[in-house]
Amino acid sequence: MKCFGATDTGLVRACNQDSYVIASNEVGDVFALVCDGIGGGNSGDVASQTAIQYFSEVFSANQGFKDEEEALTWLRYQVRKANDTVFTLSTTRKDYQGMGTTLVGVLLIPQGSYVINIGDSRAYASFQDGSFRCLTQDHTLVQELVNHGELSEEEMMNHPKRNMLTNALGIWSNIRIDLTRIDDPVDTFLLCSDGLHGYVPDSVIAKVMLDPRQTLQGKSKQLMNLALLQGGYDNITIILIQKEAGDKR
Repeated sequence: MKCFGATDTGLVRACNQDSYVIASNEVGDVFALVCDGIGGGNSGDVASQTAIQYFSEVFSANQGFKDEEEALTWLRYQVRKANDTVFTLSTTRKDYQGMGTTLVGVLLIPQGSYVINIGDSRAYASFQDGSFRCLTQDHTLVQELVNHGELSEEEMMNHPKRNMLTNALGIWSNIRIDLTRIDDPVDTFLLCSDGLHGYVPDSVIAKVMLDPRQTLQGKSKQLMNLALLQGGYDNITIILIQKEAGDKR
């Protein structure tokens, strides 16, 4: 398995509120996460860093999972604990009030590949059959309008409230956790903040991801440059994980 991660502040923001980690546990399982912080002042970066640090610590100490049920129970429990951690921290200082973060990740264990999502960061994958698709659905107001038939996909892209979240880590005591098992044979996973997918069309991302000539570092650099060429209006974070032949995780 090959992994590569990168983050960039972009060309407009003064602070990078994105954080990421590619963690492994005692038995070699991999858990990769991207968090995009939200909140006034500098509190967005505090929220994302707090979440990433929490998951880094608890996963590094993990000794593996006996089956899928144990893995999914662990994920749900740790997400709720991370939510409590960020929420509690937000009460300690006035400038932390209302802070939170998106979270998107992939857990790779012998029992399977599992994508977790909260907010509007995204997971994509290129598959061994040459296809490419998004694996998550944004937790945003405009996505809910699309789901209810009140807005088209095309209208969603330019809607003035397209970034309004309906779910995030650390904001509310109740949190929606999307967990998806990926059974189709994956070639490469892509995790990213909306600094990439919010400005670079999925069709363009797919073209880069499906290019067999590029290394993971090359694909990451190309995607990052595409976002910057669109103005670099937001922080950009990218994780790429390529599964190799015979890899059971």
